[in-house]
Amino acid sequence: MLSKPFSYLFSISYFGALFNGWAKQPSQPTVEGKLERVFRFVLEERPFRLIGSSRTDSGVSCRKGFVQLFTEEQIDFEALLETINTHLGGEIRLEGVRPIARDFNLIQSVRQKTYRYFFAAPQQVHPFASAFVSAVPFSNSLNQMQELGGLFVGIHNFKAFCQPSATKSTYERSIEAVCVFELNELNFPYAPAPVFVVEVVGQGFLHHQVRKMVYAIWNWNAEQIQERLEDPERSWAPVPTAPANGLVLWDTVLDLDN
Repeated sequence: MLSKPFSYLFSISYFGALFNGWAKQPSQPTVEGKLERVFRFVLEERPFRLIGSSRTDSGVSCRKGFVQLFTEEQIDFEALLETINTHLGGEIRLEGVRPIARDFNLIQSVRQKTYRYFFAAPQQVHPFASAFVSAVPFSNSLNQMQELGGLFVGIHNFKAFCQPSATKSTYERSIEAVCVFELNELNFPYAPAPVFVVEVVGQGFLHHQVRKMVYAIWNWNAEQIQERLEDPERSWAPVPTAPANGLVLWDTVLDLDN
């Protein structure tokens, strides 16, 4: 990227149900792949390189993330933003852009991420709402889910609550907050009622970590969660993974002083 001395920071949102995740894959619709195609068209083949602040899974949406773009020449992206969004087709939107230092490290500058998982009882969810509200059976009450969510707060080894990888050097992560609440803001004709939300706040997350935490909050008891947090290296049966369609990367906070 030294050959591309100009750098720009975009805020991004996208509807994950239409994509097989963030990362570019051959012959698959992905967020990164569509961004590259549109930038290549709008920039008329001028060289560029882009990176994202998060690599979301297939079906996971994003309300606020970031993209950093590197170019060989200075470009007025403010003037091009409307054109770029037109070609992105609505399922991806770049909300704003600003020039930023070329040595700004987007990945290392992420200070906080907030995920929200939207769910409702299966009999309450119309098919039109199923793209962003997960229709799932759950056994715990709202109060129980709130109490169980609190068990994850703090610094823990989350190996028992993620998809382990041979290349992962550490499974320790810090969770700042977990809240479970009923939502009263979905005002459209097919919105289920009630809709519940699990909100998880931290700096970074492991593969499938939030979705496995959510499943445990729905259906497990405190002992089942605590024993896996206290003895993560034991050969536990895998925690089931909550469906992807209810998960949204709700907010991303950057340390722009880096």
